[in-house]
Amino acid sequence: MSTQIEQQETETEADEAESEQAVESPGDQRRAAKRQRQAERDVQREAEEASLDDEETVELKVFRYDPEVEGKQEPRFDDFTVPFHKGMTVLDALIYARDRYDSSLTFRHSCRQAVCGSDALFVNGRQRLGCKTQLSDLDDPIRIEPLPHQEVVKDLVVDMEHFYDQMEAVEPYFDADELPEDSLEEQRQTRENREKVKMSTRCIWCGACMSSCNIAAGDNEYLGPAAINKAYRFAMDEREGENRKQERLRIIEQEHGVWRCQTQFSCTEVCPKDIPLTEHIQELKREAVKNNLKFW
Repeated sequence: MSTQIEQQETETEADEAESEQAVESPGDQRRAAKRQRQAERDVQREAEEASLDDEETVELKVFRYDPEVEGKQEPRFDDFTVPFHKGMTVLDALIYARDRYDSSLTFRHSCRQAVCGSDALFVNGRQRLGCKTQLSDLDDPIRIEPLPHQEVVKDLVVDMEHFYDQMEAVEPYFDADELPEDSLEEQRQTRENREKVKMSTRCIWCGACMSSCNIAAGDNEYLGPAAINKAYRFAMDEREGENRKQERLRIIEQEHGVWRCQTQFSCTEVCPKDIPLTEHIQELKREAVKNNLKFW
């Protein structure tokens, strides 16, 4: 008799448990599903980390700094081990480290096609684009730092405001003396003139040249190679108005303009778009001299 009573009580408790599960709120269900997904991700991450022992890997030494977080205000380097595969770039490795190890790792990037200029970094002692630089071309461990001579905002992100101010200082826009009578008519340019200014138009405003320039590092007012190259792009364009060209030459021949360049070629060496920056600066020097010559 007692055995039958105990069996009935057990069945009653099981029915009550099933009833409680049946009335579980939607919020409880979502939280349970979230915990399940997190557990699955943890298992996957552990499996991936275990598999690194059998894969080819690279070691990253990444500069870290966060002025807003106590304990991270002192600059340091963090080490990350990431799996290597053919065609992998510095940006790929940073994204892996951020997504797998430390979500607070901060750096700029955009299109990953080497045309936005947002992911310029100091990699193994040289200014480079993260999305263009192959890990296979670098010595291990790979040391990644923010661009030198610029204020660090956080980790690998630098303040670009001064760089943009210098670019704007050369007034980088056309101002022709005359416009076509027909508003739909284009301002024509010869093929030869287009070839002359073509390389200067490739600038992606990455700031690598400015960061590499020792003159810019010591003279905060120096226009810098990127801004002077932008001035070259318009001053040498045959569609530029003559009066506007004279004004532009006066801007770039000032005390902190083209004459501050010491022809070190560092800007040309690090330019990711292979722009002959030093050559353009020297040509503007010649134009400035000719502009000041008077024969009477």
